Amino acid sequence: MVFNHLSSLLFLSLAARSALAASANDWRSRSIYQLVTDRFARDDGTTPQCDPQARKYCGGTWKGITGKLDYIQDLGFDAIWISPIVANVNGTTAYGEAYHGYWTSDFNAINENYGTADDLKSLSSALHSRGMYLMVDVVVNHVVPSNGSGINPTTNLNTTFDFSSINPFNTTASYHPYCLISDYSNQTNVEQCWLGDDNLPLPDINTEDENIVSTMYSWIKNLVQTYSIDGIRIDTVKHIRQDFWSGFRDNAGVFTIGEVLNDDPTYTGAYTKVLDAVLDYPTYFPLFTAFTSSSGNLSAVIDFATVRLQSATTDMALVKNAMTWPFTQDGIPILYYGQEQGYAGGADPGNREALWSSGYNSANPLYTHAKTLNSVRKAAITANSGFISTSAKYISLSTSTTSNPSTIAVSKPPLLTLLTNAGSNASDVSWTISKDQNLFQGGEKLVDLLTCTTLTADSDGGLTVQASGANPQVLIPASSLSKSAGLCSDAAEGKSNGAMSPLSVKPAFVGMAIALGFMFL
Repeated sequence: MVFNHLSSLLFLSLAARSALAASANDWRSRSIYQLVTDRFARDDGTTPQCDPQARKYCGGTWKGITGKLDYIQDLGFDAIWISPIVANVNGTTAYGEAYHGYWTSDFNAINENYGTADDLKSLSSALHSRGMYLMVDVVVNHVVPSNGSGINPTTNLNTTFDFSSINPFNTTASYHPYCLISDYSNQTNVEQCWLGDDNLPLPDINTEDENIVSTMYSWIKNLVQTYSIDGIRIDTVKHIRQDFWSGFRDNAGVFTIGEVLNDDPTYTGAYTKVLDAVLDYPTYFPLFTAFTSSSGNLSAVIDFATVRLQSATTDMALVKNAMTWPFTQDGIPILYYGQEQGYAGGADPGNREALWSSGYNSANPLYTHAKTLNSVRKAAITANSGFISTSAKYISLSTSTTSNPSTIAVSKPPLLTLLTNAGSNASDVSWTISKDQNLFQGGEKLVDLLTCTTLTADSDGGLTVQASGANPQVLIPASSLSKSAGLCSDAAEGKSNGAMSPLSVKPAFVGMAIALGFMFL
């Protein structure tokens, strides 16, 4: 995106092509921590004040990230997604400095504000030594010239922009003719007009030109190989014709995730034919609304660049319910840095705070919650070798209302996730699951992995669960929980053999154009 790219609550839908199945499968069991390089950690260990509204560099570096990998790994994440790494426009534009990395000026140089090439290679090496993956954000659609602030549409582009400052696309012919996007229902307008505004237009690269296409393909191949990158997240994918992306993906040779900002699953899902995965914005919008208010409509989630979750609610029960969702559904969970510290920044640039102001507090309750959720997902993968590929299924609740339910239940064997948006002030929240759902055996022992509390199904396999403070619950049969999982070991009765419990053998739910999957940012 152009000015409000980063989100606090986004979602990922994974649809792997068979040609790259091995690469996609390598990522399926991962969970990703996304960070803004300039705002995560400084390499000198200092913690200066950083005002997001100033839109200036605050000093975060690749070396700083390397020094804080213990923090990320302790949270349970085994992959990180960092800001774009190439050189950006220098100086101050109409919207501040390019600290975020999305205003490319030189594809063949790195952003020295983040460190040296050796620093980036060291970060990649340090991650791999820990068994972790590196995902790098890339922008292919547009650039920002050094004198690109402000434009008079009546003037000739040659006199408005100095394209010689862009490497390697340094001529007017390298760009589509100037026109700001005005009609998002017109795909040609979306793909060939420019993002931005008259204060800071973003020249749109002419990706219909075969020489430019060849250059881009070679560039991404070299970038991945030079820095041993394991995955690519691609910005503004819908602004380039679809048939460009398959060749880009193949030359990258690693897992690719595309940003397609649209609430239509059919429109968004089409891009999974040319990339390995897309961000599931069609689910983000109803989910954010559902879990930021006790009056939110959970049925909108079932039926189916923004702000941080806690800019919309301070209710910890709502926050914990929302955080639980992506770790217990289909797809790859992704947490946006600062969520674990309760950051509450609103719209960009407010959602790009410096993490060092938190002191990297591992005692924060949300840090603990995120860490537990990663452990829950790993325990489920251990219990059921088919967990990743088994689709989540919504379970009908005997006590829910169809017009605006405050509770939902989702089965993704061996997990049964119970969520509510009733809010922490609610006094009576429960989930009642009929025996007709055939989820449990009579008298089966269950464990809530978030609290290690044990429950027992009734004699005919039904279950009623009372919420505590309207907090989420994630249940697993005790027989499916291994003592070696490192979670609720006192209640565990299973072995690490990948065996499937009775909950695991139910038919998978398949009903979306793209598989439901989610990510927090």
